[in-house]
Amino acid sequence: MSRRKRAAKRPLRQEIVYRSRLASMIVSRILKNGKKSLASRLFYQAMGKVRVKVKKDPLSILNQAVLHTTPRVVLKARRIGGSTYQVPLQVNPERGHALAIRWLLNASRKRPGRDMGSKLANEILDASKRIGNAIRKREEVHRMAEANKAYAHLRF
Repeated sequence: MSRRKRAAKRPLRQEIVYRSRLASMIVSRILKNGKKSLASRLFYQAMGKVRVKVKKDPLSILNQAVLHTTPRVVLKARRIGGSTYQVPLQVNPERGHALAIRWLLNASRKRPGRDMGSKLANEILDASKRIGNAIRKREEVHRMAEANKAYAHLRF
């Protein structure tokens, strides 16, 4: 990575069906080994299952799930005088959404079952209701930040 200047943010293309930037972010995060068609098929399958279970717009449920999973603070390791401190920092919204999407997908991958579409749908529904492993991860990060609040003066 160049030290001279920051790389420009490339605009993310909107996803075809829902015309949502968030949906395209999730599809690109599901992506494994460059198989975007498989990733989008899994996402659409999950959104179809959300639509059937809730009988509402699945995009609003997805937005709600990501909003509930987005952290307000994160911990960053800071090395000072041979000791490493976990320093709590406020997170900017883009980074928070990226973390929320990552936690949702990791939690859905760890769910029991065979079908990734249904696992992702169930995790999205749970996160929209403020339950599930992704929400637990967010609360754990917030608890750790609260415990390390004494090191907040070391932020940079």
